[in-house]
Amino acid sequence: MALTNYPIVFNKTSWVFSYKFKRNNLQVFWSHNRSNGMSSEIPVETSSVAMVVPSSPLPFGSSVGAATMTSFSMPSSIFSFVSGYGTSLGDDVFNVTVHVNGESAIGTTDTNFICATLDWWPKEKCNEKKNCPWANATLLTLNLNNSVLLNAIKAFSRLKIRLGGTLQDKVVYQTNRSELCKPFRLDETKLFSFTQGCLPLSRWDELNEFFIKSGAFITFGLNALSGRRMEAGSSDIATTGSWNSTNAKFLMTYSLDKRYHIHGWELGNELVGRSAIGRQIPADVYANDTIHLHRIVKNLYKDPKTRPIVMAPGGFFDEEWFKKYLQKANHSLDAATHHIYDLGAGSDLNLTNRILDPGVLDGDTNILKQLRGLVHGTKVQAWVGEAGGAYNSGGPNVSNTFVSSFWYLNQLGMSASYNTKVYCRQTLVGGNYGLLNATTFHPNPDYYSALLWDRLMGEKSLNTSFEGTKKLRAFTHCAKKLGGITMLLMNLDDKRNITVNTSRIHMTSRKPEPRQEYHLTAPDGDLHSQTVQLNGKKLEVNSVSGEIPIIQPLAYALHQLINVAPHSIVFAHIPSAHLPACKGKQ
Repeated sequence: MALTNYPIVFNKTSWVFSYKFKRNNLQVFWSHNRSNGMSSEIPVETSSVAMVVPSSPLPFGSSVGAATMTSFSMPSSIFSFVSGYGTSLGDDVFNVTVHVNGESAIGTTDTNFICATLDWWPKEKCNEKKNCPWANATLLTLNLNNSVLLNAIKAFSRLKIRLGGTLQDKVVYQTNRSELCKPFRLDETKLFSFTQGCLPLSRWDELNEFFIKSGAFITFGLNALSGRRMEAGSSDIATTGSWNSTNAKFLMTYSLDKRYHIHGWELGNELVGRSAIGRQIPADVYANDTIHLHRIVKNLYKDPKTRPIVMAPGGFFDEEWFKKYLQKANHSLDAATHHIYDLGAGSDLNLTNRILDPGVLDGDTNILKQLRGLVHGTKVQAWVGEAGGAYNSGGPNVSNTFVSSFWYLNQLGMSASYNTKVYCRQTLVGGNYGLLNATTFHPNPDYYSALLWDRLMGEKSLNTSFEGTKKLRAFTHCAKKLGGITMLLMNLDDKRNITVNTSRIHMTSRKPEPRQEYHLTAPDGDLHSQTVQLNGKKLEVNSVSGEIPIIQPLAYALHQLINVAPHSIVFAHIPSAHLPACKGKQ
């Protein structure tokens, strides 16, 4: 028997990290000698420890195979997961320790954090490679009678759906059913390469009837260019004039009379700051228009409990512009919306590598942090109003495949940690980045990622950090309606497993409940698969009923390691975890 000891003081008691061989099995444990001469030992999980005796003593914190010991001299609400990365000694082994601080939440989301968009683009919308992914997938052409589409929305607790996009600022709303209502027409001489389009009242009725059946919350993007004009002879994109609200007010009044429940009215799309698209509106003018919109909403909707929220500006974040705008509009604004397309062009052949690059995944941290600071102390919420990762309709065979979930779930986790209340994915249907296939409406992998988040991740985001590798993404929330916590773990590495030990979490006094795990993997390891496996079984819509498949976890005892396979994603719900931040209803 070989025995080597490493002392450490924990709660004023001298403990020893020891390992020894017994009948050719390596045993690792904490031990200390009591005053009465007896000794205590706490075993440490070593299922993935290699059967190797080090040639020299290991310093504290080093690894034996995949096991790494960490100190627990900290409050019970701050715990560490003993983690292993790899299964053998050598330079290619990385050791990971995940820390979660459960004292208080670092961010709080809306109860219904998940949101998806429906856009206006006609079928003629194509990218530079002649990929045209918008046929029958827009607000004006979507098949609202499809049962899979309806079931996909109803599967969420209450999905938010944002109606809007680039062409919303070229839409007029029909005011009389007998008047001509012309659709968009491709014309490359026009702004955004399309003529003005029209929303028929009959289509608005159909959309709202569908949304009522689905139970979704709806926000609608209003045309913010109505009434504005370009400077005569100017080649600049700056506009002059104020917003003409007449047509928008008609649509709001009509919707109120029909008792259509609109969760929010949003003004404009990507018309602000240095990254404005096509046209640009100054911050002070936009603030005045927002105040005007708020006044209309308040006058029309008398009951504050059912009054839609006011949202704006729906553009790319520009700190100087947003700061000036919010200083003037904050009393009239409920949600400050901004857009994220951090992966570059959808046609980029390097898109997959960018999704799996930790540096790229961290790229929006400053934006989220800055907007959180600007709205702090006001009633204004920060929303990601549109995010598709790759712009210009997303990446074909990338944005609609399994690999996209690493970007998408990282965005959800990071946004929630910076107090973002709602995150709207571009799109529900349409483009190459739809959560649903535009032809069959069968879910793409990101749909199931969103659904698992909706069901498992509560409103409170907990500070989660890790050491040892950049190939892990880890987020923790108080669990949604289920008690305890839910961890989201993503392994970006293509070869090595990550193992996480949860046995040290502060548990409730009752008998600990099993941990529930949801493992998402690509069939045959194909990152560009448009289907996804849950716990090894392919998720498929019922071909007869059109029902979304049942989402079932695997149960594990708490002492068992969480194994995050290469290029896989795990949601781990730990119902018995007892943390101060998660007390009360979630």
